[in-house]
Amino acid sequence: MRRATSLVALAVFVLGACGSGGGSPKAQPAPSSTTTVGQSSVHLYIPAGPNPSKSAKMICQPAARADIASVLGVQETTVTTPTWLDHLYSCAYVYPQGKVVLSVKELINATTTSNYFDAVLHEYGVTQRLTGYGQAAWLLRNDDLVVRKNYKVLLVDVQGIPAHFTATLNRADVARSIAAVIMGCWTGD
Repeated sequence: MRRATSLVALAVFVLGACGSGGGSPKAQPAPSSTTTVGQSSVHLYIPAGPNPSKSAKMICQPAARADIASVLGVQETTVTTPTWLDHLYSCAYVYPQGKVVLSVKELINATTTSNYFDAVLHEYGVTQRLTGYGQAAWLLRNDDLVVRKNYKVLLVDVQGIPAHFTATLNRADVARSIAAVIMGCWTGD
């Protein structure tokens, strides 16, 4: 547990703001528009559209790639061409010892997002609830990690790498570290 907490702290605070090279990541606003109802402002999330959002696309971008390599201490060999199918944006980070698949499912409202997130939890089972990653996050029984933020669900699939990715990182550590990088950089739209 202490090692995992240290990895997350390293990923979030040492890297900087997603490839910017310095400072700590700033909390990003939620997806976005604000409207006024009476005297109050109400924040509205942007639902899935015909194209992937900026926040979904960032999981495969050079800045995220550099930050992930920095936190893992291993550079990917390649990142596959991203796909966008049924509101799921995905790419694979290919390493000499296997691959990690990142995907973001974009949904249309809070109910569909909750239903999708809960279905992932039910399908894979959970081992540990995590804090600091989004609105909800779980380490799954198979060491994958799922995070819900607004109307999006991030899945870090580490099934394609060995149980001990490096001398100091196991699969769960890799999933936590990558999720911390992504969520620390999430643009929110």
